[in-house]
Amino acid sequence: MTAATRPPAGADEGRPPSGPAQDQATPSPAGDVGAAETRRSARSGVAGLLGAATSGLFGFVLAVVITRGYGTAGAGAFFAAIGVVTVATAICTLGAETGLMWALPRRTAGVRGDAARILPVALIPPLLAGLLVAGVGVLAADALAPRLLEGSGASGDTLLTVTFAAVPVVVAMTLLLAALRCVRPIRAYVGVQFLLLPVARPVLVGAAALAGGGLLAGMTGWLVPAALALLVCLTLVAGPLGLGRGATLRPRRADWSTFWRFALPRAASAAIDAGSMWVGVLLTSALAGPADAGVFGAVGRYVLAGQLAMQGLRVAVSPQLSRLLGRGERAAAAAVHRQLTTWGLVLSWPVYLLLAVFALAFLQLFGPEFTAGVPAMTVLALAMLVNTGVGNVQSLLLMGGRSGLHLVAAVAGLTVTVSLGLWLIPLYGATGAAVAWAAGIATENLTAAGFARSVVREPLFDAAMVRAAVATVAGVGLAAGVGALVGGRGLPGLAVALAVLLAGCVGMLTLPRVRAGIRGTMRQIRGGNDAAPAAGPAPASTRGR
Repeated sequence: MTAATRPPAGADEGRPPSGPAQDQATPSPAGDVGAAETRRSARSGVAGLLGAATSGLFGFVLAVVITRGYGTAGAGAFFAAIGVVTVATAICTLGAETGLMWALPRRTAGVRGDAARILPVALIPPLLAGLLVAGVGVLAADALAPRLLEGSGASGDTLLTVTFAAVPVVVAMTLLLAALRCVRPIRAYVGVQFLLLPVARPVLVGAAALAGGGLLAGMTGWLVPAALALLVCLTLVAGPLGLGRGATLRPRRADWSTFWRFALPRAASAAIDAGSMWVGVLLTSALAGPADAGVFGAVGRYVLAGQLAMQGLRVAVSPQLSRLLGRGERAAAAAVHRQLTTWGLVLSWPVYLLLAVFALAFLQLFGPEFTAGVPAMTVLALAMLVNTGVGNVQSLLLMGGRSGLHLVAAVAGLTVTVSLGLWLIPLYGATGAAVAWAAGIATENLTAAGFARSVVREPLFDAAMVRAAVATVAGVGLAAGVGALVGGRGLPGLAVALAVLLAGCVGMLTLPRVRAGIRGTMRQIRGGNDAAPAAGPAPASTRGR
């Protein structure tokens, strides 16, 4: 049964409804609810986008620091080490981070609420799994380092030991970040996830590279901000949940069963999602060598940076979607999805179209040895048009309680990626890895889109999205064509294309319709501060507000 047809959140989580007002008040009309929810999503979405833009900028700086500081082979080993901790963390969290995003908005925070007691349920099993993986990884580091971190030199075993030892810390940070998004306004989450982590990492890694500290020092610089973020999250989460002020942390038996029935299917799909690129890096390192892995890793950094707009929108509204779908307000949830998909498309497609056309220019920034990744960049950039074009359909599935369907889509994508990778990577190196990943991306997203439509039972696409897609492709395509004709596909051509785009954007601001649309969006954003909707269902008289 989907969360959209579940009983009220209080009954769903094994507790009584929060008050009689919920039963007596009359819900708002569907149209009013949808409009109010899109206003809320607009405010939180803008905050998420600003944070994602900052994260993307500093993620690019980090990629430049790694590639320039350690070369192709060293960068391949560095990216592989990041891949190890990323995939291990995704496996060890057991889906609990998404479980928290799903469960906390349906509970009541504060000293007398029931939100705090979900923390032991969500934290204890993943931390135990993280400690187990860390112990096994440390013991096996000597044997694994020559295979996973080829190019790291004599320090490979020590590098892998430090990487595995950090897994429990990164697991705890990931879970507390999810809790932070649900119990604080989005600006708190943005400050940690999109500012603290991405800004600190290139600074510390760059300092290590300049000091000649090698890969071990660089990886330590990448890991230290996770420990800082963990402490910040713990401090920020404690207050709203009433930790240390008498809030009960003893879960009921129903808390365990309800939470893990949702989270366990998500455990596998989360590992697949987080490891989608890193599986390609590790396969490329094992089947084609560290140089190809370094090229593929550099290409992947660009691809993931372009996805940050969708990520920022997803984390901004996931608790909101959980609340709406938990109450059966599917039309309002679909309205939020359509609005944010249009935003994400307009913001992401220009990035990927430019990456596809001017792949040479972007890779030249890493160094001449990375230009071998031009075909891989073009293939992946085009595949990401599908990913961003369907929107955050995964969030609709997960926040609707259908983690099993999300797992099916993720497994389908992984199967395609690995199957094609084993065939293509030995023959074509980084380009083969890109083709395999691109096919997996398309498979997973189209499958998830079909599932989400059947679950929500509301239109997930509309005419506004089609118009936005056509206008974006036409405008960016024209600018890219002018740039390529005038300056080629290198840096001069990219500069011309960006100049044409800038001139076009300035010209559009003179159109009355465009200015009216901007004014309408700004009215939505100024409508109020988006405090986290965590902590339980609002009275019915305020639903959709």
